[in-house]
Amino acid sequence: MEPLSPPSATLDTSSHPVCLRIAGDWTLAHYANLRRQSQSLRTQYGDDAVADLSQLGRLDTAGASLLAELLGAQRLTRCTAQLPEANRALLNTVYTSVENYCIPVREPERNALLMLLERIGCAVGTLWRDTLQLLGFAGVILQTLMRRALQPHRWRWTPVVAHIEQTGLDAAPIVALLTFLVGAVVAFLGATVLADFGATIFTVDLVAFSFLREFAVLLTAILMAGRTASAFTAQIGSMKANEEIDAIRTLGLNPIELLVLPRVLALLISLPLLTFVAMLCGMVGGAVVCALSLDIPPAMFLSLLQTDIGVQHLLVGLVKAPFFAFLIAAIGCLEGFKVSGSAESVGAHTTSAVVQSIFVVIVLDAVAALYFMEMGW
Repeated sequence: MEPLSPPSATLDTSSHPVCLRIAGDWTLAHYANLRRQSQSLRTQYGDDAVADLSQLGRLDTAGASLLAELLGAQRLTRCTAQLPEANRALLNTVYTSVENYCIPVREPERNALLMLLERIGCAVGTLWRDTLQLLGFAGVILQTLMRRALQPHRWRWTPVVAHIEQTGLDAAPIVALLTFLVGAVVAFLGATVLADFGATIFTVDLVAFSFLREFAVLLTAILMAGRTASAFTAQIGSMKANEEIDAIRTLGLNPIELLVLPRVLALLISLPLLTFVAMLCGMVGGAVVCALSLDIPPAMFLSLLQTDIGVQHLLVGLVKAPFFAFLIAAIGCLEGFKVSGSAESVGAHTTSAVVQSIFVVIVLDAVAALYFMEMGW
């Protein structure tokens, strides 16, 4: 490889008009030196000066940018005819890029309060759109369910049973363990507080009321929102990303009937059963704490349950389970259908399904609790 020729830019004032002579290799290796020469020469000649590039050696992008700044548009147009085709094309390209480049205009700073209000407005708008979509999707599910109710030969029992196993049977151990531990904690806290009033016997009522009416169904629904809604979104979202749902429609099949109804029916069956298991396990956890810490034997615990706790408390807890199940399944399936086609979209909508399901379950449970309290049930 030939060594680099030292570059130079000299101003010949003896000629008329003044001539700017360019020589050597204008490359990145000499950029700093060339930059200083260019800045010192730029103010020493006028518009009538000419340029001589006959001694120019090698040229790269860095050198071409300095030449473009030094010579300007008119001189560059007149003198590039002396150059080889490659150098001429490089100079013209670099000059065009430099001329077309403009410093981005900095956007003015916006008021923080206005930005906060804008984000709140966008969040409210998104919540409203998601609510309308959920209501519309729930209507489509109910319409399809009613249309197929009188056609038992169209029911797909195999996927229903498979989803009951996934959402119900496989979730039973974690639901039982969690509610048992929460029941024990509630009983221990109740006994600690009530001991100051000499009313530790009412710990039995506290555990029974809390689990029959609220804790069992709420904890089970939250677990299903995190476990089942995310699974439904991931399954349907993966099918959407792989264009399997488009293939189902191409075959003349209804994705709602094929994919959504089995999941909704499975959760409608599983969640009430899991809620009943959660009630039993929660009260068993409370009974264990009562037996070990409060000297309340299991026989006495059951006797107090029969005496103080009416069956309506059990029904209040169980009646909420089907509504929670329907909403959790609908949100999980709807978010799966929203997937756009990438793995990132699957993850984002899976997260959204869990958050929305938990939010809806808690809001609906709060509304139901207020309603039942006002009705005296």
